Amino acid sequence: MADQLQVIRGMHDILPAEMPAWNRLEDEYRILAESYGYRQIRTPIVEKTALFARSIGAVTDIVEKEMYSFEDRNGDSLSLRPENTASVVRACLQAGLLQDQQQRLWYCGPMFRHERPQKGRYRQFHQFGAEAFGIASADIEAELILLAARFWKRLGLDDIALQINSLGSSACRQQFRSILVEYFRDHHTELDEDSERRLETNPLRILDSKNPEMQDLIEAAPTLQDSLGAESLDHFNELRDILDQTGVSYQVNQRLVRGLDYYCHTVFEWVTETLGAQGTVCAGGRYDGLVEQLGGKANFAAGFSMGCERLISMLIDQGQSPPEAGCDVYLVNRGVNSAAVAQSLAETIRELMPRLELVVHAGAGSFKSQMRKADKSGARIALILGESELTAGTVAVKFLRQEKAQAEFSQAEIVTQLASLLN
Repeated sequence: MADQLQVIRGMHDILPAEMPAWNRLEDEYRILAESYGYRQIRTPIVEKTALFARSIGAVTDIVEKEMYSFEDRNGDSLSLRPENTASVVRACLQAGLLQDQQQRLWYCGPMFRHERPQKGRYRQFHQFGAEAFGIASADIEAELILLAARFWKRLGLDDIALQINSLGSSACRQQFRSILVEYFRDHHTELDEDSERRLETNPLRILDSKNPEMQDLIEAAPTLQDSLGAESLDHFNELRDILDQTGVSYQVNQRLVRGLDYYCHTVFEWVTETLGAQGTVCAGGRYDGLVEQLGGKANFAAGFSMGCERLISMLIDQGQSPPEAGCDVYLVNRGVNSAAVAQSLAETIRELMPRLELVVHAGAGSFKSQMRKADKSGARIALILGESELTAGTVAVKFLRQEKAQAEFSQAEIVTQLASLLN
């Protein structure tokens, strides 16, 4: 007997019982993003590997170790997307959407990284995101934060806190980088292996280290705030003024950084302590350098992405996940030609009530077994087409969730009466 096929390690099926939570999450995000003026964009899940090598960096862990990359039949190196910002920028450049115009865009979909699987971290995972182009001022960063804050509110999620920081301009970052490298070189004997490697390639990422033995050294390191010029401070203060005015609570975390050079000014993360090690549910910031890095004309850009699986876990843990939905009506049928009459009646009902969830029993079976299935379906009403109803041209109505007497209507009449019977 052949081995039973299993889902790939680190990937997971989303089963019907979980779909109400996913549908709620996706519907709420779509409605909210579009209410802020963001339009949906969809990009392919497969891109040229060079796109991510240029955007994320060829020597980063993501590109070197975590991407699913392969050669196609033409010998081109392709990759499953590990994130979607680079793809959105590529799509906008290719379609000419960034030529002297502002864009507010949102997306959702699967991403892929070959990481060690753990709770809240999968090799195929889903993200929502928002990207805004062509806006230089801090109000767009504030808008992105406000959009996320309203999303948590609409979902009813608690225990998500906002952390913000400023990376300043490119000149500020370069000055800080030099100061930071000098500091860590003076303490090189205290660096772990990852930090020694990052010192040469990406020294700001050392501040992100989760190694407990590194925390005292990191805490004593110089802060980027000391390297910010007047323009960068004004930009950060504008953001803080808007957040203060709109009542959004936040913490300035001077150790919150991004290792990639195209990030500047505001960075932010929404974090929770309810998910263990995977505490960041949304991360974003300004990335003015990316459009030019990918071959376009220099442009302003800011955005965020959030992890859907982590939000689903929070919805379930905090009791905000909707129950698995049942259907509205279950149509029981038994007798000669009953299947044809049942399907015809069901189509007539669906024509008039397109949002009604109506299940027609299929596969024959006794009346008793069909009624058990009707009850198990969660339906509020069972419509019954037995031999007597087929002969008389009627349909019986049995209320499955209410103490009401069974009723009978003509098959023509039930179509118009069903809406009131369900109220």
